[in-house]
Amino acid sequence: MSSTPVPDVALNNGVTIPQLGFGVFQVGDDEATAAVTNAIEVGYRSIDTAAIYGNEAGVGRALAASSVPREELFVTTKLWNTEQGYDSTLAAFDESARLLGLDYVDMYLIHWPAASRDRYLDTWRAFEKLLADGRVRTIGVSNFQPEHLTRLLEHTAVVPSVNQVELHPYLQQGRVRAFDRAHAIATEAWSPLGKGGALLADPVITEVARAHGRSPAQVVLRWHLHLGNIVIPKSVTPARIRENFEVFDFDLEAAELDAIGRLDRGERLGPDPDEVD
Repeated sequence: MSSTPVPDVALNNGVTIPQLGFGVFQVGDDEATAAVTNAIEVGYRSIDTAAIYGNEAGVGRALAASSVPREELFVTTKLWNTEQGYDSTLAAFDESARLLGLDYVDMYLIHWPAASRDRYLDTWRAFEKLLADGRVRTIGVSNFQPEHLTRLLEHTAVVPSVNQVELHPYLQQGRVRAFDRAHAIATEAWSPLGKGGALLADPVITEVARAHGRSPAQVVLRWHLHLGNIVIPKSVTPARIRENFEVFDFDLEAAELDAIGRLDRGERLGPDPDEVD
């Protein structure tokens, strides 16, 4: 897809996505322009935003100003819960595409199942139309549990290409990842570095970081890549944006991967997908 060191992951419809991307959760609209511009200059080619973030226009300004050809960029956005439903999804997509300044979006995700609203099947049918019409290249979901995915697979035609979930060493999502793998759905990690610094101060992580002369964040991102996760770290700090990208010139030992694997606490930092509506 590009000359950057980031490997591509082949999705179940043949579209490829860079395994390492750049997220803009909780980044203001103006700040997003600068952050995405910096990320593209560093070498990121996958940018992940969402309608609810309120920064699609800021992301779009950075994309428009970039000298990188559009076909080398992979842009993801997400449908917010209140817009679920067939017609409302199509209208919401139009607005996201307008704000991003794009003729098409590479990947569109249902942000949460919002099961109590019971609209994600109709929403998915609108996603299938957007895919068939060429307005998106691939479609997926975010924060879907196996139960939500099972219902979706039973009642719709297109298998999601990606399931983006909270995933880090303290919440390794073994059940979700196994379900995704069994159904050829790629797993993408949001909040891949945890929050608040606790994970990055964990003695297991810091010991591995010292052994490799790397930062704890680089070690955690490398762990994700070894597992096969797609990952979208967020930062607005230029040095951190670059640091998070420089994770392709070292490997973790099997024993180190095992040690990090034992850190799983089932510790969720974000909302429970069964409770968000």
